[in-house]
Amino acid sequence: MDVLLNNDNIAQTVVVAKSLAARDALKARLEDSFRENFPDVVARASPLELGPPVGWPLKYRVTGPDISRVHIYARELGGVLAGDHDVRDVNFSAGDPRKNIDIAVDQTMARAIGLSSEDIAGALAQIFSGRSITAVRDQNRLVLVKLQGENVERTNLATVANLQIVGADGRSKPLRQIATLTYGLDDPIIWRRNREPIITIQADVTPNVQPATVTARLQPAIDAFVAKLPEGYAVALGGSVEEAAKGNDSIVATLPLMIGIMIALLMVQLRSFTRTALAIAMAPFGLIGVVAALLPTGTPMGFVAQLGVIALAGMIIRNAVILIQEVDANIASGKAVRAAVMEATQHRARPILLTACAAILGMIPISQQIFWGPMAYAIIGGLAIATVLTLSMLPAALMLLVSRKQDRSTPRTLSGKSGRITDH
Repeated sequence: MDVLLNNDNIAQTVVVAKSLAARDALKARLEDSFRENFPDVVARASPLELGPPVGWPLKYRVTGPDISRVHIYARELGGVLAGDHDVRDVNFSAGDPRKNIDIAVDQTMARAIGLSSEDIAGALAQIFSGRSITAVRDQNRLVLVKLQGENVERTNLATVANLQIVGADGRSKPLRQIATLTYGLDDPIIWRRNREPIITIQADVTPNVQPATVTARLQPAIDAFVAKLPEGYAVALGGSVEEAAKGNDSIVATLPLMIGIMIALLMVQLRSFTRTALAIAMAPFGLIGVVAALLPTGTPMGFVAQLGVIALAGMIIRNAVILIQEVDANIASGKAVRAAVMEATQHRARPILLTACAAILGMIPISQQIFWGPMAYAIIGGLAIATVLTLSMLPAALMLLVSRKQDRSTPRTLSGKSGRITDH
């Protein structure tokens, strides 16, 4: 769950549904209720997130040295986001400045009548924030009883000015005798990032639309907006796109080492650059099945699906290595190239098909799960297509490769009388 402030005006509730269908229906009902009955409340009904909490899928952070100008630029950027037809519920992490009461205490007058800053602060805290005076037991819980001023007393300037403060001598003095009270405007919360004020523009996207798609479509408008900002002000992308980039960066960081180790192991096993390249070249064909499986189901190509693609590449290369080694063994036993390839394909087709079917059937139970579903679909579709191509394209490529290699290695001599070239 997204980490929220522990404030009275912020709440977060978890509702457990009996099924996915019931969850989706409940989500739709809650969204309709928020829209019709609570239009002034910033509310969002969303499934429980798996992985790092993101909250609102679309986020743009506006930073700068002056919080008032950051407010202005954030409003303008919010208008840019609201102009997209797939963006909805645009809101801001910091609201408008709120009305408050500024109290300027005359310290000389306060000390003259025996009042300290602590005495004044304690009296004001009891009116505005309240003070716990006792506790009431409710079964196995203790409920604090707070003494606090009424709303009229906290918002009326004349009432606050007449607040009686008891000094050290036991006599009470009105607050207006030692302080000047005025109305003012102030930001209730100022968020900072790298010590600079920041306001985050947050928004949701329409169902069945990925945040990355909306972000890519908004990027030209965002770039044009950033180009108009004065020096010192910036806009940074956040939300699910930023978190996905962090996951992708963690994969990319270890990808070169993984590929290097994989190539080294293949070289040790196959002992040939061409055969190693041929085995690795079969892996990209699995993407055909990955796309064919993800598109009809509407499954996003997210972090978990990418993990499935990496595992899929290993499965495809393994099947290719099995077939290549069988062909090499047949050729080493003295068989012709065509016979060696055909016999190896027929001999290894059943084990390759059975292992592929076993992997595909093993992925079916988890394909309906929210977290593992994308990985399962990627492996199911990719392995099904890649297995067919491994048993069809790879034998043809092996036959062409080995035949050309034998043609180059066969010595040829020129006959003096006929001029014919004969092979030995």
